[in-house]
Amino acid sequence: MSKNHHYGDRRTFLQGFFTASVILPGTSAFGQDLGPYNQPAPGTPNMTQTAVASGPQRNLSSFRARHWRDFYSAIGKGVILADVTSRAVHYWSADESVHFIFPCSIPMTEDLTRRGQTEVVRKMKHPPWTPTPSMREKDPSLPQRVEGGAPENPLGQYGLYLAWPAYLVHGTHDTRKIGRKSSSGCYGLYNEHVARLFEVAEIGTQVTVF
Repeated sequence: MSKNHHYGDRRTFLQGFFTASVILPGTSAFGQDLGPYNQPAPGTPNMTQTAVASGPQRNLSSFRARHWRDFYSAIGKGVILADVTSRAVHYWSADESVHFIFPCSIPMTEDLTRRGQTEVVRKMKHPPWTPTPSMREKDPSLPQRVEGGAPENPLGQYGLYLAWPAYLVHGTHDTRKIGRKSSSGCYGLYNEHVARLFEVAEIGTQVTVF
């Protein structure tokens, strides 16, 4: 893939989230394409904002506005939707007073992508990282374990553990991964975003990956 094509993909991904009124951290790799107040920086294509609640939208980045009712008959303790195609994580609180849409990283290959329904079973600040046996088989140089909070820990500041073993929604210190096929199965968020999700998402929150 050429450098110019790679940069174009980054612009297209950014455009999709700006169109859906998704706010990106100004310090992020994508947020740096924005000027003050998340307006496009000079040279960024014009983008018209539309409300997320206006209904399903599709644009060049394949971003789709989804609703929890597409997947569940009752909201329960809340709902997280991980949209692999749109590379986005959606969240609704139990009373629907909180609704987030965050850009995310997705698994590198289809083999690493597990789809279906699960739930949040544990939450942890500064989660430790233990590479799985399959990860160590591919890269024997990986450490046995990296403690939480270490700069080299790829799980960032917060982790929400799913009922599926070794699958998380977590932060990342490497913001270049957001919006890209860069994980071994998890869904990574900007640290600013996962902190907000960690604060409000309850144990037992329903999760669908699709």
